[in-house]
Amino acid sequence: MRILFCSTAATGHFTPLVPVARACAGAGHQVRVAAPASFENHVRRAGLDHAPFDDVPPQIAGPIYASLPTLSMEEANRRVVREIFAGHAARHAIPGVLATIDDWGPDLVVREPAEFGSLVAAQAARVPHVEVLAGLAEVTALLLAELDEPLAALESDAGLAQGTLLRSITSSPCCTSVPASLDGGPGHGDRPVWRYRADSGPRPTGSLPEAWGDPDLPLVYATFGTVAGAFDTFTQVYARTLEALAGQPVRVLLTTGHSLDPESLRPWPANAHVRQWWPQDQVMPLASAMVGHGGFGTTMAALEAGVPQVVLPLFAFDQWVNAGRVQAVGAGRMLDGGAAATTELAAAVAEVTHDPAYRQRAETLAADFTALPDVATLVPLLTDHVRTAT
Repeated sequence: MRILFCSTAATGHFTPLVPVARACAGAGHQVRVAAPASFENHVRRAGLDHAPFDDVPPQIAGPIYASLPTLSMEEANRRVVREIFAGHAARHAIPGVLATIDDWGPDLVVREPAEFGSLVAAQAARVPHVEVLAGLAEVTALLLAELDEPLAALESDAGLAQGTLLRSITSSPCCTSVPASLDGGPGHGDRPVWRYRADSGPRPTGSLPEAWGDPDLPLVYATFGTVAGAFDTFTQVYARTLEALAGQPVRVLLTTGHSLDPESLRPWPANAHVRQWWPQDQVMPLASAMVGHGGFGTTMAALEAGVPQVVLPLFAFDQWVNAGRVQAVGAGRMLDGGAAATTELAAAVAEVTHDPAYRQRAETLAADFTALPDVATLVPLLTDHVRTAT
């Protein structure tokens, strides 16, 4: 079977696709990844073949993203979903995805929820599709609530009957690596939900980049993802985090992502070390707490490792959803207010580090992640879906 995986140029959206794609390839199926041309290195590093399609030109996307810090969370969400994901990005993707479908003839399209060009192409070519989710059920519900008008416009452009795309989304199976105990709220409706464990290998013992600070103090891992460092409005959160934790009885590993040079944050506090990147699976086993922005991948990685967290949502609606859920289930604290909320950070970190209830709840959720079926169990479900859909 030939399976075409489809993603936007966003690491957090692509990462959930990777273990599924590798499981399919490991079972003997042919796999390719359709993604923007600018994302080729990410696809190649994952060991997967890349089928490129057009990026949204910077002169179109740039002003939209630049406006986000001036908008409310609801307005920013609406603009990104409608104008980027289901607007410009979809229209730039459709020709390339259709060309790959015509040339390669996949039996199945597996897409992440924000990549709508592949949804249009799959419907136009009558290829069955499945979603691999990159968020909680509540995030799915909020995304669907913004799609009526932009999907209708895509249907009109593609000559599809009105309502086709939304019906296709809400009836096709979805795959999620989130256990039911965490995945509260509406969102999945009546569609089949296939849960799986993304990482079935042995847990790493953990390692750190080098020695710093007092090794006997609790380790706090702080990260705000791969996007925040690219926006001037959000870069202040890095320096403020270091400042807030400088006088605390902890040592801090802060990662900035490739858009921000750690040297720009010097002088670092004596209890802190700053890197652009360090493998999360190496730091999590050693961390007493994590400070993050509520990105799906980082938030789930901490929960999978049983690490309590303090979450400061910055710019995307799913970050508020994830932060609220972490607090609701008792695995951490949510601090609202963006970078300004770092004034509350020291107290919140002390709370989740020293109150054993947070660690206990995080470890209970970690056991729920471990109990999920191996990702390999998705492969026969995908092949059965193709068989029944054709």
